[in-house]
Amino acid sequence: MSANYFRRSLMAAAILGFLVAPLATLVAQPTDITVFAAASLKNALDDAAKLYEQKTGDKVAISYAASSALAKQIEAGAPADLFFSADLDWMDYLAKANLIDTASRRTLLGNTLVLIAPKDSAVSLTIAKNFPLLAALGADGKLAIANVDSVPAGKYGKAALSSLGVWDAVSPRVAQAENVRAALGYVAKGEAPLGIVYGTDAKSEPAVKVIGIFPEDSHPKIEYPVALLASAKPEARKFLDFLESPEARPTFEAQGFTILAGRS
Repeated sequence: MSANYFRRSLMAAAILGFLVAPLATLVAQPTDITVFAAASLKNALDDAAKLYEQKTGDKVAISYAASSALAKQIEAGAPADLFFSADLDWMDYLAKANLIDTASRRTLLGNTLVLIAPKDSAVSLTIAKNFPLLAALGADGKLAIANVDSVPAGKYGKAALSSLGVWDAVSPRVAQAENVRAALGYVAKGEAPLGIVYGTDAKSEPAVKVIGIFPEDSHPKIEYPVALLASAKPEARKFLDFLESPEARPTFEAQGFTILAGRS
């Protein structure tokens, strides 16, 4: 093989590599998007994420827990791109710490607050001022509810019971859970005769039934804000926009959420 031929071969290979390399950059690489979301969003958000993954090829990893726990994890430096809270307070908490992109913040969803019992329960109650909740628990039954000091569902529940004049009587019989899905589980497994959860949670669990719906004026309005974190990767904005789109809307409505889709 002559030296000239060898040089020409090297040059041709270099030119081919130069031409092919830009083409490789045109092939989009999947992006991993990390979402921290309130436990009550699980069914709906799992369905929405699945649609998004099928549409874009990106991967959405979702961590579910109480909004309070997730906000504290974010404050401690846990890596995430989006935060989807079950109340405004914990989103405000992160905003005050400059940990979210405030311009991206939206209040997307609404929910209801309900009293539930195991599916085969004979308990019948009408939720009203001073209704006999304590008597309905029986001799030693507990009322399952998310933590009333920090978890949104628990805070809404305590507010409703206080407004209706029954909190003081029933508070010694409250079984507080780490999040609303845990409270739902207590009732579904028969470990508590009654519980307070969101309407969407009750809809997701066939082992429970709704005894009554708390009046809207008995507790603060239930709103779900979502925002990008200040450190979010640019691609995460596409998923946020998708959550607000007509394509994602049915996944939330199917679980019983109301669509608000407004800035907050």
